[in-house]
Amino acid sequence: EMAAALTREGGEDAFRRLFRLYRQRDASDLRGVVDFSVPGGQVFRSQLSISSVSDQDAYRAGLQPVSQWKAYGLNGYPGFIFIPNPFLPGCQRHWVKQCLKLYPQKPNVCNLDLHMAPEKTIDLWGQSKEQLRRKGSSKWEPRSLLEKLRWVTLGYHYNWNTKKYSANHHTPFPSDLAFLSEQVAAACGFRGFQAQAGILNYYHFDSSLGIHVDESELDHSRPLLSFSFGQSSIFLLGGLKREEAPTAMFMHSGDIMVMSGFSRLLYHAVPRVLPNPEGTALPSCLDQGLSSDLPVDSVIEHTSDEDWQVCAKYLQSSRINMTIRQVLAEGQKFPEESGTNGKGQAPSEDSHHQENSRAKRHKPNTD
Repeated sequence: EMAAALTREGGEDAFRRLFRLYRQRDASDLRGVVDFSVPGGQVFRSQLSISSVSDQDAYRAGLQPVSQWKAYGLNGYPGFIFIPNPFLPGCQRHWVKQCLKLYPQKPNVCNLDLHMAPEKTIDLWGQSKEQLRRKGSSKWEPRSLLEKLRWVTLGYHYNWNTKKYSANHHTPFPSDLAFLSEQVAAACGFRGFQAQAGILNYYHFDSSLGIHVDESELDHSRPLLSFSFGQSSIFLLGGLKREEAPTAMFMHSGDIMVMSGFSRLLYHAVPRVLPNPEGTALPSCLDQGLSSDLPVDSVIEHTSDEDWQVCAKYLQSSRINMTIRQVLAEGQKFPEESGTNGKGQAPSEDSHHQENSRAKRHKPNTD
């Protein structure tokens, strides 16, 4: 009803109106937000390809057997699949640690590279861990470099200026994340998915992700995979045009979204990050340590207590999202680009990942 009313008002497009509504810090009425833990209404059970992923490969990726997953679709959004936390106990910790300790390392690219000398961004974890470990509850404490991290790109590095990928700006894609992505894609009916590019977004309670479409990949027949860890958020999924009012849904730690087919090129955004609904500093699914009986060839590594202490402190006010894409179809190549110098251009500030500055108090550009 709220979405319909917004659509009728005209002027500002319906997506932006709803984005601004949920962006408000005092927007306490969240009854219209879809919660997949209590499915109903426009939510329906979605079928998975159970035979496409062996239990052994699921275990290797730190996932429950696919037969135990729950998957949901949304009426009006063909190709959209929502999988509430299918991770085995303790396995989310591995991906959080990778996103904070390993993936920001060179040769991967991050937003801090735009403002700092290369030698200053070599070891963000090493420069931040003690400061994070000692961090109190005051909002006025200086932020560590890890807390200033907003995005990291992997594989084919997305160029925020040109909105393109290129053959000459590429580094090896992490093998553990590729394996995880391949299993999730196969379970959703996309066997042979190749994880070729990743964008990691790092959110805090004052962050948002503006309205956009992920269309820069040359092959749109392959799905977009989204993994979330830490605090919760509201995710808005709209239509092919911004005049169509979006559907709002909660994303919690461990949840996976798959956008394929019709839903692959829809407008979407994250207007707000929320404390996890359990009311605790961290969601309970992150409290559990790793089981000792993972297979020998598992891509999941044990996270030391020392490392997890740093990660947990970070996640008390933050959320991490990994979006994985296949850029090229099998055998496809990038078109020849004139005027390239053989080196990938460093990206500019991400135009749609916004964060309110306490110093400037500026309004976020929700576009």
